[in-house]
Amino acid sequence: MFNKLRNAVKGLIDKLTTVELNEKTLNEYLDELFFKLVESDVAVEVAEHIIHELSNSLRGKRVPKDKNLIRNTIRETMYNVLISLFPRETPDLVTLIKEKRERDKAPFVILFLGPNGHGKTTTLAKIAFLLKREGFKVVLACSDTFRAGAEEQLAEHARRLSVRMIKHKYGADPAAVAYDAVRFAENHNYDVVLIDTAGRLQTDRNLMEELKKIARVVKPDLKIFVGDALMGNDVVEQISTFDKEIGIDAVVLTKVDADVKGGAAISIAKTTGRPIIYLGTGQEYDDLMKFNPEDFVKKIIGL
Repeated sequence: MFNKLRNAVKGLIDKLTTVELNEKTLNEYLDELFFKLVESDVAVEVAEHIIHELSNSLRGKRVPKDKNLIRNTIRETMYNVLISLFPRETPDLVTLIKEKRERDKAPFVILFLGPNGHGKTTTLAKIAFLLKREGFKVVLACSDTFRAGAEEQLAEHARRLSVRMIKHKYGADPAAVAYDAVRFAENHNYDVVLIDTAGRLQTDRNLMEELKKIARVVKPDLKIFVGDALMGNDVVEQISTFDKEIGIDAVVLTKVDADVKGGAAISIAKTTGRPIIYLGTGQEYDDLMKFNPEDFVKKIIGL
């Protein structure tokens, strides 16, 4: 996982530890790192920002002669540059739900967004599994009335998880399904409503308007974009468009177990400013890892 990005950063640290740190060597190795960052799916403007910050920080540092101290100095600099790319706070989903339930007793409503094939429905099911394990009563809403098989797919997850699902007929108004699910949750004292939606490209205006309508009708507490880590910089563009059109509160990045590059997380954090809250690491319900920026950065720089 993230091997290419980790190897690029480790390579820089190793090289700077074994050579005299002067203007020439610093420029040479930072230029090399820039291209490796881009190859690792770090967006060009983000890679430029990282190199600029590293250059300024390392030029102004007094580097000790001891190689271990040099390595630690460079690692510390790299850590500070990379961690600054991520939002200061990552919301905790369980805490948010508990706070709302204690505050006004209303169900916590989550709207899932994103292109088809990125793992949106599976991610919704994983979060339902997580929340049920925390003791919450969860209801699913199938607002994907467009894709053939969507209701059957979500119904199978609902059956396996033993949770309630609200659906209408195919072709029905997706906003009406979401509305009915929220009313059901209110009337039966459910804690959380998870709303599945049709996958779409950010260029599909009609389907994008459909999403806007769902958001207007149910006023979700959290809008989660589910993106495929293997899409690289394309997922950054998708998140930016969805955020502009509908508003995104958080991101779940899927298929990271197959992502050998690793740059998507950095690009998303810096470019969109939206927190990544979970990483999808497989197909099982418990293959969902809470994202911790500090742990991610430490892993990348070899701590």
